[in-house]
Amino acid sequence: MPNEPAEPRQKRGLLVLIVEDEFLIALDLQLMLEDVGYAVLGPVGTVDAALRIVEEARPDVVSLDLNLRGQSAIPVAEKLRALEIPFVVTSANRTFDFPGGEILTGATVIGKPVHPRMLVQALRHACHA
Repeated sequence: MPNEPAEPRQKRGLLVLIVEDEFLIALDLQLMLEDVGYAVLGPVGTVDAALRIVEEARPDVVSLDLNLRGQSAIPVAEKLRALEIPFVVTSANRTFDFPGGEILTGATVIGKPVHPRMLVQALRHACHA
């Protein structure tokens, strides 16, 4: 599973952090973003790794899964809001009726499986909103 951030590839577009614990989904997201010229951080698959890389690398935008190995990614969303880093939620869960879910208000949600065009558009929009 992706746990440790990889060095970002040469930056030609947005610098995107992928927070996703499912290896194949993370790889798919990475490839689709690199195909459009984005530099990718990660993927990372834990809350701790995501918090660390957000502090260290300050990505332009984040693709955020909400359930990381059974742990809520709400602390990551809170840190992103505090640092004013935009994010897009990539999750099969479309309801946020759980503790801390209000931090996700206004975030774009892309359901799984993720369609490349929808993700790219949502990331662009999040950066310019």
